[in-house]
Order: sequence, then C-alpha cells, then structure tokens
Amino acid sequence: MVQSKSSSPPRKRIFITGGSGCIGHYIAETLIDTSRHELFFLVRNPAKVQFDVEAREGVHLIHGDMHDIEHQAELLKTIDIAILTANAWGGTSEVFDVNIAKTIRLINLLDSKRCEQVLYFSTASILDHQNKLLEEAKQIGTDYIRSKYDCHSRLGRLELAPKITILFPTLVFGGSSTKPYSHISGGLAEVTKWIGLARFFKADGSFHYLHGRDIATVVRYLVDNPLPYDVVNQLDDIYLKQLVLGNPPLTVNEALQEVCDYLGKKIYFQIPLSLWLANFFINVFGIQVAAWDRFCMRYRHFTYKNPVNPATFGLPVFCPTLADIFLATGIRGKGGSGK
Repeated sequence: MVQSKSSSPPRKRIFITGGSGCIGHYIAETLIDTSRHELFFLVRNPAKVQFDVEAREGVHLIHGDMHDIEHQAELLKTIDIAILTANAWGGTSEVFDVNIAKTIRLINLLDSKRCEQVLYFSTASILDHQNKLLEEAKQIGTDYIRSKYDCHSRLGRLELAPKITILFPTLVFGGSSTKPYSHISGGLAEVTKWIGLARFFKADGSFHYLHGRDIATVVRYLVDNPLPYDVVNQLDDIYLKQLVLGNPPLTVNEALQEVCDYLGKKIYFQIPLSLWLANFFINVFGIQVAAWDRFCMRYRHFTYKNPVNPATFGLPVFCPTLADIFLATGIRGKGGSGK
C-alpha cells in the first residue's frame, strides 16, 4: 500500500542571531527538537553554546559577529526566515551600532523576494498601555531602551516591513544548568533572602512575565504560521505586525502573595510602600537613581493590550504561574519540591 506524503510544512532555511543567550537557547532547542528546518546560528562565542548542534542534520553554527554582518551577505540571500534575538546591552557605541545599524543592515541583506518573514525581538519597555510608542522611552530610557525605540522607528520604512513581526517580551524568566539565566531569573535566589522582609510591604503596580521556553513555543508556532499582514497595529502612522509576549497581568501584591505561599511565608500585615516613602529611603541612603528609574517608580503599571503566550495559539503554557517559575529555576518551595 502506498502511504500518503506527510503534510508537514516544507523545510525552510532559518537564520538566528543571539543563539547563545537565554531566549536564543530555548528557541534553538525547540527548533532543533520539533522541526526539520535548516538552522543557521550566528554566535560571537561558540564556547557559550550549550545546545546540541549535532542532534540532527541541518544545524549550523556560524562563528561571527553582528559588527561584521556583511560577511554573511551571501548566506542571507538564501534565507527564508530570520529570527533576530541578538542584543547589545552595555557600552553606548556598541548598543547603538548592534541594536540599530547592524540590525537594519542584516534585514536589508535579506532577499526581499525570497525571505518570508522576520521575527525581530524588541522590548515591551518602549510601549505604553495601549501598545503605542512610549515617549519617555525615547527621551530618558537607558541606552538599550532608546536603541530599541530608534530601531523600531526605522523598521516600517524598510522594503521588508510587510514581512516583519515585532515581538515585545515583557519580563523574561528562564535558565538552567544547560541554558544561561535571564537577568531576572539570575536574581531569584537573592529574592528569597529578602522575602521575609518584603512580605510586610505592599505596593501599587502590575506587570506581565513569560518564561523563555514559552517564548520559544510562540516563535515555533509563528515559524510555520506567520501572521497575516492585516494583523497590524498602527504606531505613529507606521503599520507593523507586532505581538506583546506575556502571561496575563499580575499585580505586585498578587505576585508577593504567590511567592510567599510558595515559600511558606505568612503575611500578617503590610505597610503601603508609597512613592513618598520610596523617595525617603532614596534620599536617606543616598541611592543614585537614574531618570528612567524614577519614571518607572511613578509609572508603576507596566501592562499592555492583548499579550500573547502559547495558550493564545491553543498550545500548553510551561510556566503559567510564578510558582512554576520558581520551580523551573530550581528554587524549592515549602514542600521541598524543586527541579
């Protein structure tokens, strides 16, 4: 009997930057394990790569640098999908060169007729509650935030703009013995040391978060199911496809309660931590606070419209709660559980 051919999507050539980072590792692992696409990972330091490049055929590690992206011009002309997670975090000149100039250059090196989509990672910090550009991010944001704002303002004018999907991660958790920790997850152990004191305070604020593995699940879905061009949001008269990545919003007090429940710490009473009190501590202890930090203290609610996670696409969520985040990070709860 002749068997019917598989209905799986045709094999694509995918170019990924930032593969040695936290999100990059989850994307790499997911694409290697669950797809047959040919993968090209551009990494500055191959020694930092912890995923298995020998797991199957069609996985290529390219030792290169975003500063020299022109060296990949020939390869980029053959790419069907680009996933851009690479970022420079420190050093003003490097941040603006990598996060703006070289990122734009990479996109322009892609063949506009062959390339089907670009998944570009920005940051939700440049958006307001309505998913519009946040003016303060441009004016007083850190170098990293301002570079993301600037890059965003240029994307809509590129030839490939209709094929670009901008992904705005909210707070990113993730990391393990086989993956680098995100900036936030790397400090979770320290949080547990202060939870005994923090539980006696409450604050007005809210936020979204998502685990790196859940981000990779969304990316995996988009690789084979690109957003149609009519799913767009208008940002300053520029129409671009965009998705905010995050679980439903959580208030600071809800988060504190959830963490305390997980760690077995009871909350007997709480003192409101007002902006006045925070400024008092800052002044008394002479703490240096940048303009962006002061803005964040006043803004407080970093929430967005229509955040997406794997459940949005009918897929399971790896870490739907903060308790799951702590468990996945290996921090034991009151029952002694932990991975």
